[in-house]
Amino acid sequence: MASSDLEQLCSHINEKISNIKRTLSLRNCGQEPALRTKLDKIGDEIIVVNELLNKLELEIQYQEQTNHSLKELCESLEEDYKDVEHLKENIPPHLPQVTVSQNLYMKSRLTYCQINDVIKEINKAVVSKYKILHQPKKSMSSVARNLYHRFIDEETKDTKGHYFIVEADIKEFTALKADKRFHVILNILRHCRRLSEVRGGGLTRYVIT
Repeated sequence: MASSDLEQLCSHINEKISNIKRTLSLRNCGQEPALRTKLDKIGDEIIVVNELLNKLELEIQYQEQTNHSLKELCESLEEDYKDVEHLKENIPPHLPQVTVSQNLYMKSRLTYCQINDVIKEINKAVVSKYKILHQPKKSMSSVARNLYHRFIDEETKDTKGHYFIVEADIKEFTALKADKRFHVILNILRHCRRLSEVRGGGLTRYVIT
């Protein structure tokens, strides 16, 4: 056997011996009551940190999905708004006079900023709702716990895996009023396929698509 091989073998054996000594030392420490209590506390803290990291990861995934959906919604609305402006500026003279029902959207005098403001409030309601749903039950207040149970009761098989809100969430988390203008904007968002409706049990669920 070459001297270099022997040196490597000796080094490897010494490393193994050191590892065994450290293991025995840690095992002996664990048998001491005072040190064992500290080790148990460290273990508990590691579990808590791991749970927090898992919740943080879920929250980040939710925020990324929400931001992606809102970005697509804004881009779609911008394109629709440009199309509407182009049509307004290029109306052929031979078109028949627009009836009141056809002119409902123009009479409402909605602007892109108004629609965008509603989108922001809807996003606010979605974030607030699902923040409660992702919150540990033990840390919930009585108000949050009641909201949590309502959210669960409102879910259906058609909303599974989707984010959705109802008018009660709009009233709970925003300053919006569920008036005619609000429902006109919801119709616009539904027309742009950014929202869909799921009805059932006397409740309308607005699903983010």
